[in-house]
Amino acid sequence: MGGPRLRIATYNVEWFHTLFDDKGRLLDTGGWSGRQDVTRADQIAALIRVFRALDADAILVVEAPDISRHRNGAKALANFAREAGLRARDVCVGFANDTQQELMLLHDPDVIRATHDPMDIGAPRFDGQFHIDLDVDATEDVVTFSKPPLELRLDTPIGEIRMIGVHVKSKAPHGARDHDHAMKIAIANRRKQLAQCIWLRRRIEAHLAEGAPLIVLGDLNDGPGLDGYEELFGQSGLEIVMGWAGMRDRLMFDPHAARALERRIMAAPTTARFFIAAEGRYLSALLDYIMVSPDLRDRARRWHIWHPFEDPACWEDTALRDALLTASDHFPVTLDLATG
Repeated sequence: MGGPRLRIATYNVEWFHTLFDDKGRLLDTGGWSGRQDVTRADQIAALIRVFRALDADAILVVEAPDISRHRNGAKALANFAREAGLRARDVCVGFANDTQQELMLLHDPDVIRATHDPMDIGAPRFDGQFHIDLDVDATEDVVTFSKPPLELRLDTPIGEIRMIGVHVKSKAPHGARDHDHAMKIAIANRRKQLAQCIWLRRRIEAHLAEGAPLIVLGDLNDGPGLDGYEELFGQSGLEIVMGWAGMRDRLMFDPHAARALERRIMAAPTTARFFIAAEGRYLSALLDYIMVSPDLRDRARRWHIWHPFEDPACWEDTALRDALLTASDHFPVTLDLATG
């Protein structure tokens, strides 16, 4: 694991946008953040410690500060990077959305040049529409992304790399009136999510055909066995995006995903931890991934989930462990690519 490396990370930061004012300045005060029982000052301090520990050359920030008529999320994120003293201090953004949760790439400009580059290949660009028959009724459905994936070209020490950062829609049945209504909403959300994953996979296939190395990373809000609707639809969105049932030479690979898919009766790695108030317990899930195309497998040296309870190094570093628990309900994932 020694030698020169390029470190890629993905990190979903819960309620990041609440830590900034409308001018993009950090609200480093004692007021409450969006996180339960966590002040803004404590969350900011925790995030600074975590980002510094990652020491990544490129970090996909999922749920980055919002971009709107009155707020500049890219400026806010750059201000955070400067306050934290990060090498990854430049910000690359793609298509803005209306959810207050953007996808942005923080990167070290001394190592990487990142450009938003949604190529016109294969399926439609992610700011467009995707037409597919989702329920075999011979009627096309129109699918859109509430959070369009971030499609990038990276110029790196190992050459050009294509990158797609994702935050696929959650399947939670919000607004349900009763059990039957909840099931109807959940099935509709799952259907839409799988359609988004098919769209994403077709873009992946087009990039693979172009021949450039590819990284797909972010929060899929999905994994094997996450809910009962997987059996109804035959496979998870994760399997679709990876190309799990296809040819091995077109398979996107993440070892944590592969372990979960191959050994479903075994405990899987996890990247997120949510408190279920109604049940008085925490739910852990594998939701965050860094997948690489076959031509990057030989350079991949280490995938690492920075989990405060499951990773010994994170557990033994008490300050980092506490920061990971305070900063977000997701934990970062990193991948080291050999550059030598």
